[in-house]
Amino acid sequence: MTTEPLRRRLAPAVALLLLAPWTAECSWGGFTLAGMPFVVLVLAPMYGGAALLIRETARRLGLGWPGIVLLATAFGVVQAGLVDQSLFNPDYLDDTQFADARAVAEATLVPGLGFSARQAVDYVGNHVALTICASIALVESYLGVGRRSRPWLGRPGLVVAALLWLGGSLLVFADDGGRKGFLASPVQLTFAAGVALALIAAALPRVGRAADARIDPAAGTPGDRTARTAPRPVWAGLVVLVAYAGAGTVPGWTGIGVALALAVVTAALLTRWSRRAGWGQRHVLAAGSAAVVVAAVFAYDVPTYTPAGPAADLVGDVAISVLVLLLVGGAWWRVSGRAARDRRRAAAPADRPASPPA
Repeated sequence: MTTEPLRRRLAPAVALLLLAPWTAECSWGGFTLAGMPFVVLVLAPMYGGAALLIRETARRLGLGWPGIVLLATAFGVVQAGLVDQSLFNPDYLDDTQFADARAVAEATLVPGLGFSARQAVDYVGNHVALTICASIALVESYLGVGRRSRPWLGRPGLVVAALLWLGGSLLVFADDGGRKGFLASPVQLTFAAGVALALIAAALPRVGRAADARIDPAAGTPGDRTARTAPRPVWAGLVVLVAYAGAGTVPGWTGIGVALALAVVTAALLTRWSRRAGWGQRHVLAAGSAAVVVAAVFAYDVPTYTPAGPAADLVGDVAISVLVLLLVGGAWWRVSGRAARDRRRAAAPADRPASPPA
């Protein structure tokens, strides 16, 4: 465990705690500017607590980004299937401006389980891309190389994060505006719990492999790099951008196939590239922030949950654009600046004259 001062270790943890609910619920235009602070504070325990637990678990056990993605997918299933149960509740969006999405959702109902494959892809996919991966990639990009790979919390901090997540989840489950009085069937709840447990189990075997491998905090997987050079960071961002933007463009079961194919191709490419020489935090930042950038652009065409005036809508959308530009731009500046300093330090000894013998 690191001996950094407590305040220094807690700063990124608090940042992640607050950023995760914003990227999850605000970055795509679901709320006006006036409503965002309330949303962040109320949902920080659930979303932020989950992001902290996933990040700390992955960094402690050396799971790499594939492990983070698997744990994030498990969280998305738990959130939509067990906590607010929006995955199984056909009336969940009826009191919002997204009520017309019901017809689209019903076109891909899964027989016997009573949920929409379209909504499963959207709900779980957004939790993976926006709630967990984007927030972790952004916060870690503001830190130095060593602090990205180290845990931020000790055991007491982990207990607090777990209690925050559990308490926030129970609050949403019990609140009329959270679960909305709906209770899924035992079969549906068992299915969701089983899928989440399977995803967690799929992430954990990486612990054994990580114990004997070199872990690069920016790498997608543990192990040595190959001799081939990784592509420019922009390609990592473009792959995620295309996958995220294209996942919902085709309706029906064909669209589900397209979305899953895009996810598989994206995961395969990023995993392969992350094993190449030259892959670093700029690649991680480009891939992690691409979904937030797309969401911010789409926000201008997405209504808020509850009706708002045109002026309030526009102010909120512009605020989202500004915040995303500041977050991503600042992270890119920090990563690029640190990379340049590291290159100068690495070259400095070769430029200095040798010291005379004593």
